[in-house]
Amino acid sequence: MEKIIDGKIISQNIREEIFSKASAFKASTGIIPGLALMIVGNDPASEVYVGMKAKTCEKLGFYSLIERLPETTSQEQVLAMIDEWNNRPDIHGILVQMPLPKHVSDMEVIKRINPDKDVDGFHPVNVGKLVAGIPCLQACTPAGIMELLKRSNVSLKGKHAVVLGRSNIVGKPIANLLYQKNKDANAIVTICHTAAPDIAYYTRQADVLIAAAGAAEIIKRDMIKEGVVIIDVGTNRVEAPDTEKGYRLTGDVDFNDVYDKVSLITPVPGGVGPMTITMLMYNTLEAAIMQSR
Repeated sequence: MEKIIDGKIISQNIREEIFSKASAFKASTGIIPGLALMIVGNDPASEVYVGMKAKTCEKLGFYSLIERLPETTSQEQVLAMIDEWNNRPDIHGILVQMPLPKHVSDMEVIKRINPDKDVDGFHPVNVGKLVAGIPCLQACTPAGIMELLKRSNVSLKGKHAVVLGRSNIVGKPIANLLYQKNKDANAIVTICHTAAPDIAYYTRQADVLIAAAGAAEIIKRDMIKEGVVIIDVGTNRVEAPDTEKGYRLTGDVDFNDVYDKVSLITPVPGGVGPMTITMLMYNTLEAAIMQSR
């Protein structure tokens, strides 16, 4: 039996659906979904991520613009740029790439984005709606995880889902999505984090384990039960002198160690990763549709 949840294939299927829906939307309204991307400073990883997002926009027929601001840009200048984008009808989604320089507050920047254009799903208004079960723009990685589970026919109703990690980007929002009262969720959720004296006590109870701790290969086979479904959100660089790059990417789960014990598992890379940009595109289209009404 195939145990791999292939994020590349599922992501591609969703992108085809987005392309089709965006084409129909454009044909009926003349509106092209638009995404504005901002980088402050010259973080090489940020350049790569923003480039990938813009390239995906192009493939799906979306409009995108990238604003690169120097490291010395003041918080007021960043907020002024967001204000400008908030008022532009051709921009439906706004994304400010993290990390920001120390003198610019992440939360002030997030709060300045119009919640209807907050395609990252980080604005307190969207976070509050998510908790209350009100339709909203959802954080991309958690939304992607839910799609992976749904499209892999994993039933969550009454299952014990254990979330390892409590970040605002993954841990908290995925926990909220898992216990929502709807046909694709309804799980019983435990959030586990570094303060837990014995993480394995909790992970062994999981029917579904979401590993988002950001610690390389901490989940071993003796920490899980037979037949568990594992979604590995971790992306960790581990030294590998025998490889060309000198490192390899690994998740929070020791993949080879647990493989024969799981029913389904996402690989790293190629599992959750491809879904994040795909769900960003999904949010951008949904934002455009919402703003056209």
